[in-house]
Amino acid sequence: MLDALYHSLDPIAFSIGPFAVRWYGLGYMFGFLLAAVLALRISKRWEIRLSLDGLLTVVIACILGTVLGGRLGYVLFYGDGYYFAHPDEIFAFSKGGMSFHGGLIGFAVGLIIAARMIRIPILTMGDIAAICTPIGLGLVRVANFINGELWGATTTLPWGVIFDRTGGGALPRHPTQLYEAALEGLILLLLLYLLARRRPPLPRGAYFGVFLTGYAVFRIAIEFVRQPDSQIGYLFGSDWITMGMMLSLPMIAVGAGMFLYAWLARRPQQGQLEPPGPQPQPESLEGAGDERDADSVQ
Repeated sequence: MLDALYHSLDPIAFSIGPFAVRWYGLGYMFGFLLAAVLALRISKRWEIRLSLDGLLTVVIACILGTVLGGRLGYVLFYGDGYYFAHPDEIFAFSKGGMSFHGGLIGFAVGLIIAARMIRIPILTMGDIAAICTPIGLGLVRVANFINGELWGATTTLPWGVIFDRTGGGALPRHPTQLYEAALEGLILLLLLYLLARRRPPLPRGAYFGVFLTGYAVFRIAIEFVRQPDSQIGYLFGSDWITMGMMLSLPMIAVGAGMFLYAWLARRPQQGQLEPPGPQPQPESLEGAGDERDADSVQ
C-alpha cells in the first residue's frame, strides 16, 4: 500500500508558470507557521508574555538560522570534501542537501539572538521552541518520503517501498522517512505537548532537554535501518555505525544535562520583560534645575 502511495505522489505540489512549489518547501513553511500558532497557545497557558512582534522576530531568526545551518551542516558533515573543491555549490539549495544537526545549531543561534532582542529568557524561549519543533520535523520527513530520499535498508516487510526512481533499486526498502515522521514528529510532539500542559509548567530548560534527548534516541534507533549517505557510508570500518548516530550521541548527554540543571535550578518560566521606560526626575531636582536655568539666562 505504501509503495503504491509513494509512486502516486509528485514531489512538486503545484506550479505557477515556470515557478514550481515543492512539498519539501511547503513542509518547512507550514512547520514554522503551525509552530508559531502553538507557541502563542503555550505562552497563554503558561500565563507569560509573548507579543506577536516578539514571536515574529523569533520565527524569522530561526528560519534564517535553520536554513543556513542546515546547509552548512550538510556541507561539513556529509559533503566528504566535495564542497571544498566546489565552493560555488555550497549555497546551491536547489540541488538539495540539508543536515538536521547543522540546522539545529543554526536554529539555536538564531533563537538566542532573537530572545535577547525581545527580552525573554533564552531557556524559556528554547522550551517553547522545543515543544513546537516536532511539527516541522514531521512535515519535512513526510516531504522526504515524497521526494524518495533518505530511504532505509532493504526489507521483506509488507510496508516496504521501492524507491527505484531515486536510486533505491528494485527491492523494497524501509520507509525510514515515515518512521522518523512518526517518532521524531508525532510521538515527540505529543510527549512535549502533554508535559507543557502541566500546571505549573516544568522549570526553565526542562522541555529543551527532553526534546534533545528524545530526538537523539529516536534518531539513533532509526539509523539502524536507515541507509547511510552513499558518499559517507558506514564509519570506522563497521557495518552499522553512521554519521547520524555519531552526531546524535552528544545530544543525549547535553539533553540529560540540561534537564538535570533545570530540575536542580527550578527557575520558573518567564515571559518577555517590559521595555524600560523613561525615568521621571524627582520634583525637587526639576525645580532646582529650573532655577539654575533661569539664573544662567539672566
